[in-house]
Amino acid sequence: MMISTRGRYALRVMIDLSEHDTGGYIPMKDVAERQGLSLKYLERILPVLTKNKLIAGVHGKGGGYRLIRAPEEYTVGEILRLTEGNLAPVACLESNAEPCKRASECRTLKMWTDFFKMTNEYFDSISVADLVNTETDNNYVI
Repeated sequence: MMISTRGRYALRVMIDLSEHDTGGYIPMKDVAERQGLSLKYLERILPVLTKNKLIAGVHGKGGGYRLIRAPEEYTVGEILRLTEGNLAPVACLESNAEPCKRASECRTLKMWTDFFKMTNEYFDSISVADLVNTETDNNYVI
């Protein structure tokens, strides 16, 4: 499983909105500039976050985006599942997968199922607040 640019950028947006929360709306151009991200690319991610009620957006003068909930209430798992679609390591574990004809004799199914469960539990155990409060040794950003 590999997390795409879309998932990584969504996390960076959520962290930035959390770090710069003043109660008002934050212009996305400010987030893009601080994070060194393409505004055009962010404009493709924001509708997913808005539609799924992770952030609220207002257009026009004084507009921008803000978190709807406290940073502690967002999990990395929730954000990645929205932006990645699924964290399944193999196709047969994806949410709309056809039942595999080989499942009853598959020697690796339990391994993939356990890995999938561990991945989801791990990402669900980390909040945006945890990421905001993580100390870094440098300014490297994925």
